[in-house]
Amino acid sequence: MRGGSARLIVGAHFKRRPKVKAMDTSDTNKRRRSATLVAILGTALIAGGAVAGFRALASDTPPPLSVPFSGKQLGFSPLVKTVRPAVVNIATTQRVKTAQADEGSSEEDMLRQFFGGEAPQQRQRAAHALGSGFIIDPHGYIVTNNHVIDGATDIQVTLTDGSIHPARIVGRDVKTDLALLKINASRSLPYVAFGDSDKEEVGDWVIAVGNPFGLGGSVSAGIVSARNRDINEGPYDDFLQIDAPINPGNSGGPLFDQAGHVIGIDTAIYSPSGGSVGIGFAIPSNVAKRVVADLRNHGHVARGWLGVQVQVVTPALANAVGMDKTEGVLVDVVSPDSPAARAGLERGDVILAFNGTRLTTARDLSFAVAGLPADKTVSVTVWRNGQTQDLDATIGSARSS
Repeated sequence: MRGGSARLIVGAHFKRRPKVKAMDTSDTNKRRRSATLVAILGTALIAGGAVAGFRALASDTPPPLSVPFSGKQLGFSPLVKTVRPAVVNIATTQRVKTAQADEGSSEEDMLRQFFGGEAPQQRQRAAHALGSGFIIDPHGYIVTNNHVIDGATDIQVTLTDGSIHPARIVGRDVKTDLALLKINASRSLPYVAFGDSDKEEVGDWVIAVGNPFGLGGSVSAGIVSARNRDINEGPYDDFLQIDAPINPGNSGGPLFDQAGHVIGIDTAIYSPSGGSVGIGFAIPSNVAKRVVADLRNHGHVARGWLGVQVQVVTPALANAVGMDKTEGVLVDVVSPDSPAARAGLERGDVILAFNGTRLTTARDLSFAVAGLPADKTVSVTVWRNGQTQDLDATIGSARSS
């Protein structure tokens, strides 16, 4: 128990039996025992007849609802045994700078502060962190979160067989918090494949495998609680919300469907305490697929770029610009010499549709632009000066770090 101790008390209500006296073997007692025995047997026969009569009366009643049971319920153990060899633990080392105060009295420190002197020396210390990941290729490509390896000077990957391998960063994408690592192994490695996260529905079973609190390989199960969650972590937030317990150290670990396909990457939790309270978030596999493919092929992610900052149109804003209904996104800023500027977009425009798709949120525009290749020309429908206008915008390229 947390915050106290528990004591298991065994036999608290145990009572000693009274001693049994020797039985009287006189004829009188024998007859009494015989009469008592007959009475007991008679009672048993009567009771038996009552049961038989009850069963006969209930013979036409349908049986109660039940589930056929043929032995031990397997649960998720076959799935876990299959996919677990592809899940890895990731340990990183970072060099963190800390200020080292000069030795001396407070008076000396005050004199240095006002009359000059050497600045406090900087020193470095090693910081260690643990996370999770999973192998997506038999040659040793591993997916994890970018925040697991961000700033690391050394990355070590531990496989389920206990072997430890140094890893290098193939590429990483800050905006989706994904990273791709590579290890060199002397054998073909077990790996898992991405599934289709768009097919996951609220209420579907999911299984998380990872390294919570550095304890080693652990498994938890739950359901999809919600889809398309925006937790204000980046412009491309589109998380699956799950209630399968995930904790610090689960970051970068896979979220499986019941077929053993990775349909998410465990990334964040909502918690006032630092531990799981049943609200976790995973990057959908359909978001990760393209990012991971770009990282593997190019070492970075190339996204479409328009060059605007927008906000949602509220009823008050809609009324201010003369719109009859609330729709689209309002342009706050147009970056100089951007595709948006060259297309003629202006501050105060309301973008109603982009590339033929109606917009309701800023995320709608972010995803629509990011999914397009550079140099593609698309239509942009805007509301300006009380009427709609159609503009043509040629998409630029935004490269991830």
